[in-house]
Amino acid sequence: MSVFPLANPKGTKKLCELCQRPAHLQCPQCRVTFYCDVTHQQADWNSIHEKVCELLISIRTPAPLCCFQTERDSHRMQNLKRLEHVKELSHATAKSWVSEGKCSEAMPAAQLSLRCAIDIYGPDAVELVPVYLLLAEASIGLDALSQAESCLSQAEWMVRKNPGCSRTVLHLLHRTLGRLYSATGDYSSALRHFAIDVYNASEEFGLDSVVTADGYFLMANVFTKQEKTDITISLYSEVSSTWHAHLSNLIEFSSQKGKNEGEQYFDVAQRAEVNRMLSVMLEAQQQEVNTHPAYRTTPAYSLGQEALLSHSLAMFWFLCNDHKKALDFGRKAEEFSQQCEPNSLSESIRSLIQQAERHLNPEQTLIVHH
Repeated sequence: MSVFPLANPKGTKKLCELCQRPAHLQCPQCRVTFYCDVTHQQADWNSIHEKVCELLISIRTPAPLCCFQTERDSHRMQNLKRLEHVKELSHATAKSWVSEGKCSEAMPAAQLSLRCAIDIYGPDAVELVPVYLLLAEASIGLDALSQAESCLSQAEWMVRKNPGCSRTVLHLLHRTLGRLYSATGDYSSALRHFAIDVYNASEEFGLDSVVTADGYFLMANVFTKQEKTDITISLYSEVSSTWHAHLSNLIEFSSQKGKNEGEQYFDVAQRAEVNRMLSVMLEAQQQEVNTHPAYRTTPAYSLGQEALLSHSLAMFWFLCNDHKKALDFGRKAEEFSQQCEPNSLSESIRSLIQQAERHLNPEQTLIVHH
């Protein structure tokens, strides 16, 4: 992408979109976004600017001088709606980057979301907390732990100033604090914050919620680092059961109303996160069996867990419209379940395999029906 050198009129200062240092370049398309160098301009474009370039023109262009208060009020309300849209878009984009493990790409999008939130709510509002937590999570992924700590300090201060904030905000705050302490190796503090996270999530969403289960998953990862395998596997078992029930309900719901091709049950960020979590638990279960063949007194337990997790991944990919992966994991689940007694999942696994096969081979299905 080309860039335009910036010639600032005397007395005016333009600051870089990413680092707030004096800018020397401007975006040649919107002309309202500025950069200190080509590297920052390219980083912003790759992260979020390509999606919001045109949207920023109306937001950052000074309002026309209007004689009437009603016109000024109307312009302000329209601008707030545009800011809200850009804030949500940049937040979702940053979250998606983080879920994919691309934390460098996430930073410019998260910074834009924060600036929009400040313009909408002011610098001290509790509505800024989720953005600071996202910035902290991206910073942890980049191993910039002091930067993550700074973002979390801001979030904690805002929460303390607003004692009536929701349990959702509290669970997110403690979840991110747990991630930070886990990254620094302070496992006792990490477990304490994850426990508070789980408490608030269960109060808000219920004990059987996947939101609560995700907190248990993070706790299990800390126990893995402490080499407490029995506790890890026990927590993974709880998480996998919750997710299996949730995905089974989604499959049943989709079959009752008729699943439309292309219908989305998970956004990009959720897709990456759920796939990673289920895959980690399946790999841990298989590794435990391989390392300790006599891990359980009955091998059916291990096979049952592998069947459950493989079936969960099959259902997940089916809901994501990746029928090839759904079929692959469905066949793995069937293989594991056939070795279990009782074989309680066999019927639902076989049904899912048939559905995936129909999506992959619609012509064969038509021939069979004829």
